[in-house]
Amino acid sequence: MSVKPEPVQLREEDLHDLGFGAVVARESRERLLNKDGTFNVERRGRGFLASISPYHALITMPWPAYFALVVGAYLVTNLFFAAAYKLAGPGSLEIAGHRTASFLEAFFFSVQTLATIGYGRIAPVGLSANVLVTVESLVGLLGFALATGILFARFSRPVATIVFSHNAIIAPFHDLQAFEFRIANRRTNEVFEVHAEVVFSRIEGADRVRRFYVLPLEREKVVFFPLSWTVVHAIDDKSPLRGLSQQDLIDSDAEFLVLLTGVDEGFSQMVLTRSSYKPEEVVWNARFTNIFRRTRDGRLSIDVGRIHEFEELSKEVP
Repeated sequence: MSVKPEPVQLREEDLHDLGFGAVVARESRERLLNKDGTFNVERRGRGFLASISPYHALITMPWPAYFALVVGAYLVTNLFFAAAYKLAGPGSLEIAGHRTASFLEAFFFSVQTLATIGYGRIAPVGLSANVLVTVESLVGLLGFALATGILFARFSRPVATIVFSHNAIIAPFHDLQAFEFRIANRRTNEVFEVHAEVVFSRIEGADRVRRFYVLPLEREKVVFFPLSWTVVHAIDDKSPLRGLSQQDLIDSDAEFLVLLTGVDEGFSQMVLTRSSYKPEEVVWNARFTNIFRRTRDGRLSIDVGRIHEFEELSKEVP
């Protein structure tokens, strides 16, 4: 009589690559890792400046949000100084030496001063107005330098734009079944030495302890990643998924945590990305559809937009 081998469990000290810790693993009632790779853990007690982390937020926020913030800050700054010029007195800004500038004209004067354009049509009059011009010139120099530096940092930061299939599947694999998901590089740049690590997490036992299992993969690394890669874990006798159903995964609050690392060709730097799959995102008895195509000149291509497509199999399919 053969004894079923126990799956290798990650000890607390072995979780340095994920670092959830016993408290989060035991107490969290949400998914540990969101689809976009963010964590469902809130940090408090760090102070206001440390909690907002403006530089990190400016570097990592989406491009539309960054440009919206820059445009908004630019308009608010000019509106502020336009109001300050008007509060400095009725004659603080003169046009051609004979007419006081309106608020709209004061706004456009602020734009010219902030950007150091200076057409010379509107001139500040008096100490208050000239002090405001001095302050605004300094704000403009520092502000444009900061915006330019952040823009350069965003362009120069290597980021892996890997597309994960919306669903993982349990598919036929040789004479067994396998847990599979598919990935592709959305960008035209190349990523080399791509390494995948999949950790299976579930709550077990009468004491409801969350345990982590490293899933052995059919292939843990690909040297070149020009097209797509289907990551496969064979569900054999040693697999912690052996004998489990989708309802078992749901009842145990299971989660599949995925970490990908690779080297970006353009920057020659390590990049990483992560995601996860919950039981309701795993489709049983299915197979990914073919996304490979041949161009007219005979070259091989893939349709990245179809990476999420799969087909359900009949129960008779081995």
